[in-house]
Parts: sequence; structure tokens; C-alpha cells
Amino acid sequence: MLQLSEQPRMKTLASLDDAYEFCRQITAKYARTFYLGTLLMPEAKRRAIWAIYAWCRRTDELVDGPGARFTTPETLDLWEGYLESIFAGTAIEDSDVAMVDTVERFSLDIQPFRDMISGQRMDLYRSRYQTFEDLELYCYRVAGTVGLMSLPVMGIAPPVPSSPWDSPEPSDPSTEAIALGIANQLTNILRDVGEDARRGRIYLPLEELALFDYTEEDLLNGVVDERWEQLMRFQIQRARKFYVKAEKGILALNPDARWPVWSATMLYSQILNAIERNEYDVFRQRAVVPRFRKMISLPLAWLRAQVL
Repeated sequence: MLQLSEQPRMKTLASLDDAYEFCRQITAKYARTFYLGTLLMPEAKRRAIWAIYAWCRRTDELVDGPGARFTTPETLDLWEGYLESIFAGTAIEDSDVAMVDTVERFSLDIQPFRDMISGQRMDLYRSRYQTFEDLELYCYRVAGTVGLMSLPVMGIAPPVPSSPWDSPEPSDPSTEAIALGIANQLTNILRDVGEDARRGRIYLPLEELALFDYTEEDLLNGVVDERWEQLMRFQIQRARKFYVKAEKGILALNPDARWPVWSATMLYSQILNAIERNEYDVFRQRAVVPRFRKMISLPLAWLRAQVL
């Protein structure tokens, strides 16, 4: 998807509206469940989220896309230089036009974007994770950062004083935003075990495979037995704990962001239910949330946004 050069070519870039439309198309194509949640946001916020997603997608493509074999540490250094240009107000590619506008409009912090690039660097030299602590750092970098990127766009609700003389401090749902990103990434890992194995990657902590007497060879061969089912139950339970932690922060968001975030959270967590319905066989069946279940989730998410 990306071929970076040290001397970006001079060209006429897209208009702002066209750049946002390009980002919308990327989001709709590659993140259908997530995209559905963004449609519930006010226009300015959903466009900003599309711009952030498109940047994240392009970053991920550097190590997971068709041209990933050409990616080197120097490639990622150059990409980080492009990031610096965006935050300095200079667009290099069409979708960067939308990112420059989003950065300025919502005063985004560059550090989560840098951290995500650090996560891509991990993928260049690691295909195994020994412990969950190792994996959690990776999940923060490639997905928890998305929560931090998005938080200024979602906005934080002003605190409600309990009395006329009370001046409460604003809430800071950053920890919960990171938890939601980690929950989503753990869900991706469980859904994509088979796909990752075919690329020689194992993201499930090796320490935990051993705990259930399940080997790397078993995983690479797609063995589904009682050991695997117990291992997957353990992993799914952990992912759900991260979702529960994330949900506690939704109340701190601006009211116009609560329904979209509840929707995205509920929709994505249902992938775990789909894995269970497939009897944990993530090697031969892709866990997909049926459309009717997605539609049912939207009014439930709206209700939660009103009362929780």
C-alpha cells in the first residue's frame, strides 16, 4: 500500500473534502464494524476518526500489507518523519490533508502516534511473545494508542458539581481508553490466530500455551481439542475484563460520543461470542458478527448511553 521515498514527490494534493472521503472509504472497507459506530457521531467527529483510522491503517500496512517484505527500520524512521510533517502542518499524501486538519481542529498529541510506530517496529523483529506482559506492551502500542488518539475527538464531559460551591476536577478516562484499544487488539488476536499462524506469527503468550499443555506445533497445525478450548476460554475471559474496564470510562465522554463508543464496544466484543459459537475453531472459520446482531446492538447501546 505504501512505498516511501526519502524525497516525497511534488504533486497537487486532494481537497479537504476529498481527503476525508478517501479516509471514509478506507474505514468502511477495512473496519466495517467500527465504521458502523462512527456513523453515529456528529459529522466533524466522525470525519476526524476516519482520518485517524486511515493513518493507523497505512501504518499497519507497512508491516502487514502486501509490500511488508520491503519494510525496514529505516522505512519506519522515514514514516515517523512523515508524521512529524503532519503535526507541523504539512501533508505529504492525500489522506494526510485530512490528518493535518484533524490535528489542528482537535489539538491531537503526537506521542500516541509515535508509540504506534514503535509497535510496528516490534513486528519487524518479533513473531513470539513469552508472557502476557510482553504482549500487553505490544497491544498498547498498536491499539491502546488509538484510544488516546481518539479521546480529544470524543471530548470529555464537564464535571457535574454536587453543590454550588463544589469545583470537581474533570475526569480523565485515558486509562479506560487504552483498555478499550487493548480489548480490541486481544479480540483481533483471537479471531486471527489461524491467519497469523500461516504467516509464522504466534501472538498468544507462549507461557500460557505451556500452562494448558498446548504447543507451538499444535497451534501451527491448527489443532482444536480440549486443551485449545480451555486456552481460548482463558483468553476470551481476559479480553472481556478489558472491555469491562473500558466501559467505566464511557460516562466521562461528551454525551454525543457515548452512543457511538458504546456501539463500537458492544459490536466488537461480539466477535468473542462468534468465536464461542464456532466452538473456538479460529483456524478454519472466521468469527463474524451477523448483521442482525449488529442491528440489535444499536438500540441497546443507545439505551446504555442514556442511563449508564
